[in-house]
Amino acid sequence: MKIQSFGAAKTVTGSCHIVKESDVSVMIDCGLFQGKDEESKNSNLGFNPEEIDYLILTHAHLDHCGRIPMLIKGGFKGKIYCTKPTFQLARLIMLDTAKIMLEDYKHNLKRRLRYNPKKTTEENILNSNKSNSAHIKNETHQNNHHNTHNTNESGKNESNTNAELLYNEIDVFESLDHFNPILAYNTPFVIDEKHNIAVEIQDAGHILGSSFVKLTIGDKSAIFSGDLGNKNKPIVNNFSYPDEADAVYIETTYGDRMHKSFADSKVELLNIIQKTINGGGNVLIPSYAMERTQDILYVLKEFYKSGELPKCKIFLDSPLAINITDIFLRNPEYFRKDELQLFTNNNPFEIPYLTETRDIEESKEINKFSEGAIIIAGSGMLTGGRMLHHLKHNLWRKENSIIFIGYQARGTLGRRIVEGDKTIKVFGEHIDVNASVYTINGFSSHADQKELIEWLSALKNQSKTKIYLIHGDDDKMEIFKEKIKPLGFNAYIPSYAEEITVE
Repeated sequence: MKIQSFGAAKTVTGSCHIVKESDVSVMIDCGLFQGKDEESKNSNLGFNPEEIDYLILTHAHLDHCGRIPMLIKGGFKGKIYCTKPTFQLARLIMLDTAKIMLEDYKHNLKRRLRYNPKKTTEENILNSNKSNSAHIKNETHQNNHHNTHNTNESGKNESNTNAELLYNEIDVFESLDHFNPILAYNTPFVIDEKHNIAVEIQDAGHILGSSFVKLTIGDKSAIFSGDLGNKNKPIVNNFSYPDEADAVYIETTYGDRMHKSFADSKVELLNIIQKTINGGGNVLIPSYAMERTQDILYVLKEFYKSGELPKCKIFLDSPLAINITDIFLRNPEYFRKDELQLFTNNNPFEIPYLTETRDIEESKEINKFSEGAIIIAGSGMLTGGRMLHHLKHNLWRKENSIIFIGYQARGTLGRRIVEGDKTIKVFGEHIDVNASVYTINGFSSHADQKELIEWLSALKNQSKTKIYLIHGDDDKMEIFKEKIKPLGFNAYIPSYAEEITVE
């Protein structure tokens, strides 16, 4: 068995791992790279999609599913296996991404043409993209680290006018035909009898329907953690534990630290909200549309029911998050069992103060509220989305607060604000950062260092298991590697496309 990582190798995003044995290849995830320093890698898959026989999708986050349409465009003919919620959520995520990429492409094209008009018209370029939207077949990773890829300070890509779209909505719809969402937790499934390939997934406790994967080909096996969840969150279950395998690939996003407890993080959130609303300000919460938003709504309802939430307006300003919340409500069997009754009897995300805004004009109306509002909108890392407009109207006012509740990748606007930038640029305008900036990491949907070690320690036959660290920044992986060494784990950090032989 040989394994190569074409993403999430010495970086956090872009999850993509290929397992080969004889004449068969199985891929685990096919996600987009995210962050200014990484996005240039998306244009080249680095492998031939025609040579991949099966894809196992651990969950529906963009950095795990975002390049699937490129895989199909490149000639992948196989099936994509996952859980039912993963398929439902990935469908929304990929369609939303295709829409945003097209909008950004048009915006950047017009901007470039104004400065450097050419004979090539927008219409001709867009038409060319319909027939050939990405150079993805038989491409290698050569020079990927040296490609130029500019990102403006609002997080929007400023690609060359001749750059091509990675994919469009039609490509997404074609990819949906390949999904086979039949995987169930703790239920081994043979995907290829001829080559003796079996898959068993267990609950990763990360987001709705998320899983970690044990792939067995013949007498060799490998476990891929996907993303493991932060324990004791209100909606999804705690992660399950692995049994044994010849190789284990484990994420290390927070391999260098421990989170605050979820209970402490709720108290911190409530204190910030009370202080800001009672002080005549607004609270901005840049949030991932999936899981994080639902956690926040759930907690806000808890505050409301206990009488601790100040009277305010709550705006969920994200059509994607609204649609995802609907999918959550259709899949109660994936919730924590101790919360199941609450989900069965009523809508745990429904709050009298809450207004959901789908229409862009409704979103603009929010900015008329100079105080007394909690605004939840994407994107979580401020790489785009409606929250950028709310930053423009709110970030310069000292009465306001902005609360980050998730990981901020290097090169993102969110990361710069968290690291203390005093002025940012949004839609060409410089905005002073006068609002109070908070980071609450207990809402993270990723396991912390202690939880990762707990998960690893459940492995049987540890002395015979090879551990590989993925999904982490270099420095964090090195810290985690040293942390687990005294426990008997001699971990290795694979590089991009490096071939690992599992013996």
